[in-house]
Amino acid sequence: MLRIDLDAAADGRAQVRRQDTLAVEEPLEIRVGPAGPGRRRPLAVTMRTPGDDLDLAIGFLLTEGLIRSTDDVRTAQLCAGAETPNTYNVVDVVLAPGVPEPTTDPSRNFYTTSSCGVCGKASIEAIRTRSLFAVRDDPLTVPAEVLAALPDRLRAAQRAFDRTGGLHAAGLFTPAGELVVLREDVGRHNAVDKVIGWAVRERRLPLAGHLLLVSGRASFELTQKAWMAGVPLLAAVSAPSTLAAELAEEAGMTLVGFLRGPTMNVYAGAHRLADLD
Repeated sequence: MLRIDLDAAADGRAQVRRQDTLAVEEPLEIRVGPAGPGRRRPLAVTMRTPGDDLDLAIGFLLTEGLIRSTDDVRTAQLCAGAETPNTYNVVDVVLAPGVPEPTTDPSRNFYTTSSCGVCGKASIEAIRTRSLFAVRDDPLTVPAEVLAALPDRLRAAQRAFDRTGGLHAAGLFTPAGELVVLREDVGRHNAVDKVIGWAVRERRLPLAGHLLLVSGRASFELTQKAWMAGVPLLAAVSAPSTLAAELAEEAGMTLVGFLRGPTMNVYAGAHRLADLD
């Protein structure tokens, strides 16, 4: 690539050609259905960073309300697909016996970009999914000082971001500030689905007593995903949306935005932050 630095030379146009490392973005098709040859149909295509694809697929199914637990999935495997050379951009999910096969209609378009996980869905009611977990009753409390230190811990664990500067991250933490798992992706929603999919496969749902930190903003969809996994506290280094704040209040979640250094804004559930007057 061509690097231009307007302050590097007297003429104001210093140019250097050099190699650069970019974040990978490729499509992932998720096929879901019962056992049997040719019985899985494409359900969703998401633009993602390859890696932890099984977690991504399972997390997506859980947060969309299409599965409820690990036991709803018989097998999940990465497939070659029809491309040459093979890119392994297909995940094939076989549902357990008795689990309803998902259906799609024009009001639920499951094509997602790396920047938007709910693009194409017709209305808020079409994407609002009720959680199995009563996060309102979760007794989690986190000292504000611990919460303030988490963005630096998240950033320090972002290995791919160090090389590319172009990936979002989602990290699951304990109330003491210990990092349980971190996932990176070009899509904010994908990073969260990868964390939740990991928790599903590890049989750790609900994620009671934990908090989820995201490196970008807190949207409606990320708040919904956290609720679906039973996370009582969602924090973001950037801004929340109005719908995110409303959903957090409805669910009984704690929502923290603009978590930067010693300052933060609490938009819902302030009772979970300890040591506050």
